[in-house]
Amino acid sequence: MNKFSEKIKRRAQELQEQIVRDRRALHQIPEIGMDLPRTCAYVEKQLDEMGIPWKECGGELPGKMTQDFVEAGFPKMERAVGVTAVIGKGSPCILLRADMDALPIQEENDLEFKSCNGLGHMCGHDSHTAMLLGAARILKEMEEELPGTVKLMFQPGEETGAGARMMVEYGALENPKVDAAFGMHVQSVDETGKVGYSTGVNSASLDTFILKIKGKGGHSSQPQLCVDPLMIMNQVYQAVNLLVTRETDPAAMVALTCGVAKGGTAVNIIPEEAQLHIGVRTLNMEAAEHLKKRIPEVIDHYVKAWRGEYEITVFHTPCTYSDRNLCEELVPAIAQIVGEEQIHEIPPMSGTEDFGYFTQQVPGMFAFIGAGKPGNAPLHNAHMILDESVLNLGAAVYANAAMSWLMRHKGEGERENE
Repeated sequence: MNKFSEKIKRRAQELQEQIVRDRRALHQIPEIGMDLPRTCAYVEKQLDEMGIPWKECGGELPGKMTQDFVEAGFPKMERAVGVTAVIGKGSPCILLRADMDALPIQEENDLEFKSCNGLGHMCGHDSHTAMLLGAARILKEMEEELPGTVKLMFQPGEETGAGARMMVEYGALENPKVDAAFGMHVQSVDETGKVGYSTGVNSASLDTFILKIKGKGGHSSQPQLCVDPLMIMNQVYQAVNLLVTRETDPAAMVALTCGVAKGGTAVNIIPEEAQLHIGVRTLNMEAAEHLKKRIPEVIDHYVKAWRGEYEITVFHTPCTYSDRNLCEELVPAIAQIVGEEQIHEIPPMSGTEDFGYFTQQVPGMFAFIGAGKPGNAPLHNAHMILDESVLNLGAAVYANAAMSWLMRHKGEGERENE
């Protein structure tokens, strides 16, 4: 058991007003995508005031990746930047992660601190960032007692499904080398302080196929002179949906959605081009691999059968995987903060979380913390609202999980180097 847990919990309660101020400040400056200059500047200023060294992680996006994001419906992004910071020194090292990006949703809540720029923190990432800043304050004050290193990660682009991938590619898990990772997400429809987690697969993978079909436009009275991309799109739409009903195990959780189907300008014009965006979520890796192979095959055959051409862009976000041994180590630390009766193992979520890019590299645990009550507006809703009393709890959970894990693994880095 962690002897520091009561001290951490008490200090988090004392910091509640500061954590609320951080959350509300961030709430008013939502930014989307991979480059969040105002948000990063706020985080960096707070870290400076705490005396915590930080560095930006990221850089220029390759041209192909930039275009891929545009085709997927995101604003043009040329840079991707997150922030990492370090408290303590030496091995072992645990990563605490908070995502920072918002959503292209205009907030409809009547709050003094609501966003008015057409974007909104309607997924609660502002609270994640504020809670991690709160944990940073606690851990910095206890730095001399840390038996290792805590690496803080403030990540952009979670909603793109690629922000974590970018940070891994830019070395966020190195210097110092990360040995374990922990992340959390608020839930507006769960009772405040209730914590859920899953061992093994924690969230669904997401494969996104951006299909651009090229036909031959013309007058609708002369279809024989044209190649109709809208008709081809319709054929592909039906065919890929049939793949789920005929080629995947009914016991597998597979959700296929064609969320974008567009093309054309007038009723009497056969257009030159149409687009179809297909998303596949599943908790079943066998089903995911099968559909990743079969969807492009079906697209190829249907488009060519009707004399069309096409371009396809594919994004993959892996399942988040919570390591069983790490969960067994961290659950007692979480329970010390929220109470044993408040933490439960839950089924994996059907949504996707790009924390999976970290759990592909190191043992990780991802948890969900209630910040509201049943019946509240859900995440990604313009009326989503959070109970801010969760903020000190979340900060304490972050800090206690890190301290407990470091104490448990104290000296492992030295033994490995002997």
